[in-house]
Amino acid sequence: MTAKHGAGSRRPVTGTANKPVSLKELANHLGLSPATVSLVINRSPVADSIPQDTKDRILSAARQLNYRANFMARSLRKQRSFTVGVLVPEVSEGYAALVMSGIEDYLLQEGYFYFVASHRHRLDLISEYPQLLLGRSVEGIIAVDTECQEGLPVPVVAISGNHQVKGVTRIVLNHNRAAALALEHLWSLGHRHIAFIKGQEFSSDTAIRWNSIRQAAAKLGMSIEPRLVVQLEGDSSSPELGYAATQKLLAAHRGFTAIFAFNDISAIGCIRALREGGLSVPEDVSVVGFDDIQSAAFQNPGLTTVRQPLRKMGEIAAETVLQRIASADKRTASRVVTVEPELVVRESTAKVTIRTRAHS
Repeated sequence: MTAKHGAGSRRPVTGTANKPVSLKELANHLGLSPATVSLVINRSPVADSIPQDTKDRILSAARQLNYRANFMARSLRKQRSFTVGVLVPEVSEGYAALVMSGIEDYLLQEGYFYFVASHRHRLDLISEYPQLLLGRSVEGIIAVDTECQEGLPVPVVAISGNHQVKGVTRIVLNHNRAAALALEHLWSLGHRHIAFIKGQEFSSDTAIRWNSIRQAAAKLGMSIEPRLVVQLEGDSSSPELGYAATQKLLAAHRGFTAIFAFNDISAIGCIRALREGGLSVPEDVSVVGFDDIQSAAFQNPGLTTVRQPLRKMGEIAAETVLQRIASADKRTASRVVTVEPELVVRESTAKVTIRTRAHS
């Protein structure tokens, strides 16, 4: 079969929401062979030989004319589902939303469908959902901040999975570097009495990040005071958890000039509690978050934070699971892909002053 890449006679055609154009109609409109159009629409590796301007023209016309690829026909023809399952604690602003955007972008680009299951940290659902996804013929699973099971018959990729599980590829942050970036920043500003808001016990990142903080503090000669350490309580991703944790620090009249929060969401709640307690940020207390969610830059003041490349982590996870699906041996040995953090300095941190010490 020879694919025609050049333009030929074109026939005007329009599609509607109720009746999208067929592959043959789209090909006739473009003056190309249906085979060429099919290769591009289905993102076949063979399409790499087709000129980019031709591929762009096909995809543009497909959007304009409301062409929809026959997903069921493709699945039946290839005896595959082209579907991936994604497990998340919940879908809300912050960590999970940014990771999901990266996963979604990559899977859609590669012509894959996906199911999302939100387990709310319930152990019964964490155990049950992988089986339900397998029952829907998913070809792989991406687990976001979720403990993975052993022995699943499809490729599994975990984001922020810090426990090694046989056959699971893990996408993890360099937590040692992340902790060092935050503490070195505060230390350089003169902060010596720093309070810490730890993550919930069920979070995959809580223990490893806290160990990294302790190591970074030791290297700086910084003493972590147990009375300045509180923990988030509750399973929501609301700023209310950071608000409540900070209120505990304030209620005990504990002296500190800075707070390093577990994530940006809790840092936002932290700033609200400090203000209600009569303290200004950063004049009285500096605050550092973690993640760099989309709203961090638009807080008042703008939030200094340790940026995780969350969208990139989602893209890497999606790319990795598709590579493993395509691999002849889907039981690929466990491996780890480490990504690097970045410190983003905004207006929520400042040098220690006489005023700062007066409130510590």
